[in-house]
Amino acid sequence: MTVATVTLFGVILFAGVFVISSLFLAQARDDLQKRAEAAARRLTVLIDRSRFTGRIPKLDDVRFLQVVDGAGRVVAASAELAGAPPLTRARPGPGESLVNERVCGEETPADAVPPGTCMVVVGLFDQTSAYGPVMAYAAVREPSELRSPFLFVLLYGSAALLLALMAWGTWYGVGRVLAPVERIRRGLERINAEDLSRRVEVPATDDEVAELAVTVNDTLERLQNAVDRHRRFVSDASHELRSPITAMTVRLEAGMAERRDEDWAAALGDAYRLSAIVQDLLMLARLDAAPSVRNERIDLGALVGEEISRRGETRLPVTTSIQPGVIVRGHRLRLARVLTNLLSNADRYGDTRVHVTVRAAGELAEVEVLDDGPGIPPDKREQVFERFTRLDATRSRDTGGSGLGLAIARDIAQAHGGTLLVGEGPGGRLILRLLRDQSDPGVGDPPGEGPGVGDTDPKGSPR
Repeated sequence: MTVATVTLFGVILFAGVFVISSLFLAQARDDLQKRAEAAARRLTVLIDRSRFTGRIPKLDDVRFLQVVDGAGRVVAASAELAGAPPLTRARPGPGESLVNERVCGEETPADAVPPGTCMVVVGLFDQTSAYGPVMAYAAVREPSELRSPFLFVLLYGSAALLLALMAWGTWYGVGRVLAPVERIRRGLERINAEDLSRRVEVPATDDEVAELAVTVNDTLERLQNAVDRHRRFVSDASHELRSPITAMTVRLEAGMAERRDEDWAAALGDAYRLSAIVQDLLMLARLDAAPSVRNERIDLGALVGEEISRRGETRLPVTTSIQPGVIVRGHRLRLARVLTNLLSNADRYGDTRVHVTVRAAGELAEVEVLDDGPGIPPDKREQVFERFTRLDATRSRDTGGSGLGLAIARDIAQAHGGTLLVGEGPGGRLILRLLRDQSDPGVGDPPGEGPGVGDTDPKGSPR
């Protein structure tokens, strides 16, 4: 950044100094020439009337004046040039009446101007003067500053000093700005997958770098939560899989030894439960990968009716209150999985009945699954959606669900832009909310699609 700044502004700065110095010199000499020309014109007016009887008085503060005839003799002069030779022998060309010269050193009379100085001389040809055809010369001494290198040294030296200050300011300023970034980089370098608890330093500058540090810390927080969740998931999954595998191994060994049919049947049940857990784990893995959701028009009431019919005979009777024409868009198989998980949860924990309501609520479609069981305590209403969560600590892991059903249901709901939450009231009340589709039927419907890789029937078997 410093090199780029110095290069760019150096070119601009020195080009500006060059232009300014050149224009200044040209303007200064032009001003001197105009003064001399004005004095020469006044001199021609005077000699048109009469001859001077003495020295030529100064005109417009111009003290160096001469009248030179055609033979090169000085016929009149100011006091400063008394007895001096002509200032210059320059004569105007054909058709011209004015000449201007810059004479220096030995060209300037030694007794009029100190050696080493220069003068700007302007001459006018006067054909009808009292002296006959003559040249009227007026000269202005050129300031020594215009010939001295002091002006150039001052300008270019000041530009170099300014450029050096700019380079230092850029180096210091950019260094101050990037120092927190370097600290953030070093902080990130020390963080590894084994210890994600560290955070980078947030500078107290309240600027974009501070916002970067806050964003980095937020990202690390999310990463730590994801890694912790993954570790808990792996630990819980290992525990869940170990129980049915151990039970199945024992029963198979007993069946091999005693040849009892009940052992084979129990081992087959353990195998089914193990298959269900694996299917749930595969579903969670696909949901964590955030796949795109199919955009099918689905009649939510009809889907609820289909899933209730598909489940067949259950432990508790299921009643419904379905509002017709509640349409949503989404993945039919996965929304069916949500409904099946909610119905299974209500059937497991209800006492005598399960009631399902489908209704429209403004721009939302709601499915409420209500059972008359003990319900979910208010302080546990978010915990039930965590993976492998069971609120009934006394229930054996060998019976009932795997603790993944509600977690899967909420993940599917959120993938569809909806929510799944625990409602207020007696019993267990789970409410699924999705955005309603109020477009014309058939608009934007994709062609029919088969199930995706790994999609399963809500009962757990692949379709």
